[in-house]
Amino acid sequence: MIRGYVRASLVALGLFGASAQATDYGYCTVCHGSDGNGNAAIRAPKIAGIEPWYLKRQFEHFRAGLRGTHDADTTGMEMRPVAEPMDDATIESVAAYIRTFEPKPPPHTVSGDAKQGRKLYAACAACHGAKGEGNSELQAPALAGQTDWYLVTQLERFQSGMRGYAPQDTQGAAMRAAVNALPDSAAVANVVAYINTLAPPRPKT
Repeated sequence: MIRGYVRASLVALGLFGASAQATDYGYCTVCHGSDGNGNAAIRAPKIAGIEPWYLKRQFEHFRAGLRGTHDADTTGMEMRPVAEPMDDATIESVAAYIRTFEPKPPPHTVSGDAKQGRKLYAACAACHGAKGEGNSELQAPALAGQTDWYLVTQLERFQSGMRGYAPQDTQGAAMRAAVNALPDSAAVANVVAYINTLAPPRPKT
């Protein structure tokens, strides 16, 4: 039923099967904003500034059912029917268009002990970089400059098994193992508080 509604919405907006980048992204603006900088009021994170390769992988995971199928993942269930009608060319187009957006610094909403978080982040740095700049070779996205409440949410979902549960999601499985270094919600808040102190990486041309 949800899938049919979203597909009908895409058709009504002229987005289903479209090829123009701006048109392909049009449905995303409903939640993530016309500039891709998110909408906290409806729990839609910032996507401007996220690496195209990472965006494509997430679209592919939602489309394939590797993400957004867990019974408790309500927001993932909202994303999955959006991604399901998208073919590879549309995913490529949307990711390329999002890359043109100017990322804005999101507000800091997470309270934690950044000093303690720095110690915990040492394990994260092996993949995501000492400055949170990410590492495409390791398929690890940048963390600096991202929506902090969303980072908390995703870390908690990896901890609970709500994300990274699909056998084919090798990066998700690695994250589920990595979050064992964060023993409780306070540790999660602390590491994200530290990430908030890191300068966002400069977009690569």
